[in-house]
Amino acid sequence: MSAQFKTHKQASKLMWLIFTIMAPVSTYLMLMNKTLLIEWVLFSISSTPVMFTMIVDPSGTLFACTVLIISANVLQFSTTYMKEDKFIDRFTVLVLLFVLSMNLLIFLPHLMMLLLGWDGLGLVSFILVIYYQNPKSLAAGMITALTNRIGDVMLLLSIAWTLDQGQWNIIHMWESGPITLQAAAITLAAMTKSAQMPFSSWLPAAMAAPTPVSALVHSSTLVTAGVFLLIRFYPFLGCTPWFNQSLLLVAVSTTTMAGLSAMTECDMKKIIALSTLSQLGMMMAAMGLEMVNLAYFHMITHALFKALLFICAGTLIHSHSHSQDLRWMGNITMQMPTTTSCFMLANMALCGAPFMSGFYSKDMIIESSIFFSHNAIMLMIILFTVSLTSFYTMRFSLATIWGPNNSTPFMHLEETPALTTPMLILSSMSIISGASLVWVLPYNQEPMTMSLIMKTMPMLMIITGLTTAWYVTTAHIKQKPAMMIMSMTHHASCLMWFLIPLSSQFTMKSPMYISHNYLKSLDQSWLEIMGGQGTLNTSHLTSNFMMKLFDTKPVNYLVMSALLATLILTLTY
Repeated sequence: MSAQFKTHKQASKLMWLIFTIMAPVSTYLMLMNKTLLIEWVLFSISSTPVMFTMIVDPSGTLFACTVLIISANVLQFSTTYMKEDKFIDRFTVLVLLFVLSMNLLIFLPHLMMLLLGWDGLGLVSFILVIYYQNPKSLAAGMITALTNRIGDVMLLLSIAWTLDQGQWNIIHMWESGPITLQAAAITLAAMTKSAQMPFSSWLPAAMAAPTPVSALVHSSTLVTAGVFLLIRFYPFLGCTPWFNQSLLLVAVSTTTMAGLSAMTECDMKKIIALSTLSQLGMMMAAMGLEMVNLAYFHMITHALFKALLFICAGTLIHSHSHSQDLRWMGNITMQMPTTTSCFMLANMALCGAPFMSGFYSKDMIIESSIFFSHNAIMLMIILFTVSLTSFYTMRFSLATIWGPNNSTPFMHLEETPALTTPMLILSSMSIISGASLVWVLPYNQEPMTMSLIMKTMPMLMIITGLTTAWYVTTAHIKQKPAMMIMSMTHHASCLMWFLIPLSSQFTMKSPMYISHNYLKSLDQSWLEIMGGQGTLNTSHLTSNFMMKLFDTKPVNYLVMSALLATLILTLTY
């Protein structure tokens, strides 16, 4: 008898196999700077053809390779993290559907076909967020699904408004009558998927999903779908006068809010989710500053080190009885050396330490924004958010790596090959990907001549954030941090500038109150009295009264039944 096929044990191998096929294609297209466009005409609507279009270009194939290598490592990590789950094969199939939806989004530039991947991401993300069947997961899944449905509706509206162009291909769109409406709808759709303000509250709530899902969602799939859509649409969207300024304002607000919120958060996964939100704001800000290639570059490097950060965090959570609180962890240097090393590498890449992958993309974005003439206030806020990133990264590292161990003495800290192998692979990618992509990507970066202070400004902001975090965290025993002195600022930071109550509880309070009153006044009162239950009670009381009034003989029962049947037939007809 053959052994039962285990999907979760073979899924990682499948991803590696597809990656080995995709990597040579991506390398060839990048080196030759070629793009392939394949189209099949499915049907026509009044001389407007609906085509199944597939684009194979350097940016799409490189991003697909990134998604595949991250998903392969995440699926290998999940074999240990989810080993106690009885339905791990179902979980693996859902993750594979998630990867398939992202690849459909990458390779289908037709607006109608794009909905396959776009809606697939929203549906599968909802199922994965509610995977742990409890009220918290269901609430997080509903916020995620409803927020993403706003983006779906916007994309459907953009499809309707693009009908006057006679086609729905992203790369062939031009300026037409309702260009402002199309651009606004597509921008709103991307903002909901990438959790930009005011749609930011669903991203930390989606942390209710299992950690392998978080590693995939917050690195290279769901949240980057909005950024990738704007990159695809940018030649069309850039024609709109208000697009760049509006996107820059929203992105800077998002990255500042996320950085300030991460400073006071104690949930490990929420800190990483807020750092994802901050880096998404950095990508959007680069696009708002007309640096689309640098935004794409940062999206690739961020996906690699953010997946590494989530896998390291998942290993710590797995070893601490699935506790996510920073205050229960600490002193993992001796017990988990591999995890500590990879964790520090991921944090260094996130901060933009020299010669790590994040350094090349973030430093180029900040240097370009300094060199080219842009809004000075926006530039100062971007530099401030760089120091915020290093602040919460240092606080995170002090609590988990160098701080005292606050957990129980019977914790079993282990590093199995299924945990360390994905970490080591992604660590190597986090080190070499930035430098290698600078040489390989077919982009021309203009030479920039800058003064020494301007050149070293990003590093100065990083060092400022690190030293401030060191001082504040070590002085925490003697006095409260500055963010916690005033209760208003502390609550605003923890509630993401009150976006969480404003976007969830506040919007649901009035509909819940109205529906509750409707339930009590109609469903549980008038409809019950006048409906079947009220009729049953009335007939029951009437029959009992009549039985008491007359003698209890068999003929009386028959007469009452006949009278009741006649009454019902009369009322019916």
